[in-house]
Amino acid sequence: MTYMFTKGDVALSYLFEMHFHTPYTSHCGQVKPEEALPKYKEMGYAGVVVTDHYYRDWFRDYKDLSWDEKAERWLAGYKKALDAGRECGIVVILGMEIRFNDNINDHLVYGIDEEFVYRNKELYDLTYEEFAELCRSQGLFFAQAHPFRDICSARDPKYLNGVEIYNGNMRWNSHNDVAKEFAKVNGLVGISGSDFHEWEDLARGGTYLNKCPKDSKELARLLFEKEIAGYKET
Repeated sequence: MTYMFTKGDVALSYLFEMHFHTPYTSHCGQVKPEEALPKYKEMGYAGVVVTDHYYRDWFRDYKDLSWDEKAERWLAGYKKALDAGRECGIVVILGMEIRFNDNINDHLVYGIDEEFVYRNKELYDLTYEEFAELCRSQGLFFAQAHPFRDICSARDPKYLNGVEIYNGNMRWNSHNDVAKEFAKVNGLVGISGSDFHEWEDLARGGTYLNKCPKDSKELARLLFEKEIAGYKET
């Protein structure tokens, strides 16, 4: 299915999983990327974006470590996925699902690299507006994840670049139709992802890109330029 904010031909595009968690970093993740990524490859995906959770309580579990050591722990899931992707021939890109201290809303970030994680400490301590300004200054693509779940609330769209218009996680009602309308009304770029944690989440969402990004910065550029051919919704 295509929408007003898409262009291109799905048949000539590259399907990317935009919302994927690993058990090495996200405590809620249940499936190792070494097992999941070959399945994504078999199902026609060109790439997977690892968006492990980033929030204060996760880092507090490692309160005795230096920031560099904490960052290394947080990147563990991505690095495992990167190795698995190289093994099975699928692109793996670093992303983030960040939650700030003041509420339980989640946000997807594209365009970061490992250096960004090491260099920027305790990003969860920033406000929503402060982090949006950091994204603007760094060329990062900032999107709200599943904004219309019952436990979430839509953020001020003027600080966002995009919104997750389809979240395939079967254990939550993300009210995706409402998210699509929110994106349309506010001129935000739409994103579809499986929100992969367990096997039942496998390949339930995805975004068709007109080009195949080699890294997160190129992915962010494609999103900013709306190089999206369509969305997977199953």
